[in-house]
Amino acid sequence: MENFKNKTVIVTGGSRGIGKTICIEFAKLGANVIFNYARNHNEAKKTKEEIIKYGVTCEVIKCNLNDSEQINNFFTEIESKYKSIDILVNNAASGVNKKSYELEIKHWDWTYNINAKAPWLLSIKSSKLMKNGGSIINISSLGSQKVLPNYFLVGTSKASLEAITKYLAVELADKNISVNAISAGIVETEALNSFPNKDEMLNSKKQNPVGRSVNTVDIANLVLFLCTQKSEMIRGQTIVLDGGYNLTT
Repeated sequence: MENFKNKTVIVTGGSRGIGKTICIEFAKLGANVIFNYARNHNEAKKTKEEIIKYGVTCEVIKCNLNDSEQINNFFTEIESKYKSIDILVNNAASGVNKKSYELEIKHWDWTYNINAKAPWLLSIKSSKLMKNGGSIINISSLGSQKVLPNYFLVGTSKASLEAITKYLAVELADKNISVNAISAGIVETEALNSFPNKDEMLNSKKQNPVGRSVNTVDIANLVLFLCTQKSEMIRGQTIVLDGGYNLTT
């Protein structure tokens, strides 16, 4: 893997789970890291301590991605400290895990604001700071194409994110910015705790041809690859990373 020394990376939701691993893997390769968190300050502080062990800088900024004004403030702070950035990973996601007929309008607004609107805003603002080109990676899920229990809002919002990926890939190409998405299989993180069918989801790894679930390092490795010159001709794609699970279910 190429060295990311002197590169600057923004990772949303970087204090834990998939986002934390992405931050650390970039830091191992020399990238300076910026990440946001919404609530848990102590958790964010611990993640920063892990990142700076690799001799890079790390900015931690509290920002609720449901709020457009907070996103504006997030970038105001970044611009005050960095002349440019190179990579944006739209990892943060949220949602209300209920069936379509159990949901309220406020649930829709919350989920779509974080999973679709925020990545659009973050991408446009980041593109203005990508002075020498760059990469944008959106983290999606299999629920964008496959109907999963209690996944209506997250699934449809991720489908929107994948459409956003295609449009941005074309519209930002003249700035030498590549845009792609990763559709990950089931990953054992704290996010699974919000699903009423968590045990069933975890048992699904038995149907995976590889014989194990996708882990956070698997996702981070693909993010890293999509930010290298070797992936230059991959544009606007949603790459399925699930060990072949979707082929057998």
